[in-house]
Amino acid sequence: MLTDLEKKIIALLQTDIPVVKRPFLAMAETLGITEEQFLKVLNDLNDQGMIRRFGATIKHQKSGFKANAMVAWKVAEDRVEQVGTIMATFREITHCYRRDPVPGWEYNLYTMVHAGDEAGCHAIVKKISQAVGEKNYTLLFSRQELKKTSMKYFED
Repeated sequence: MLTDLEKKIIALLQTDIPVVKRPFLAMAETLGITEEQFLKVLNDLNDQGMIRRFGATIKHQKSGFKANAMVAWKVAEDRVEQVGTIMATFREITHCYRRDPVPGWEYNLYTMVHAGDEAGCHAIVKKISQAVGEKNYTLLFSRQELKKTSMKYFED
């Protein structure tokens, strides 16, 4: 069971982390606690497996990436771990997931790539394909962003 303070810290972490030299100090001050108390709770939540990672969202369109594609790959199950590990080393890949295939859609490994244009995405995927020896894939380009928000576990 989470304490009230833990819930408040989780709720605060669901918001944008301030871009300052000591963001956790700034967040702690909004709760009226010390930075040390804040960090102790974070460490405890991490040790319990409640917090596994911190992620940053960058608006890729504003940083020059005008095209992005989810790439669906059909990879032999006995190669998924090896291929996924290699794919994850490419800096052009921001996400890499294995999912169960379904009838009519036999793809089981997914990567997200970003580039200046669609041709750039194709070139990146070709390079990755050659590196891992996988040729069975399809690119699904984003056409419109309908929603992009983080999960909210607790409200303020």
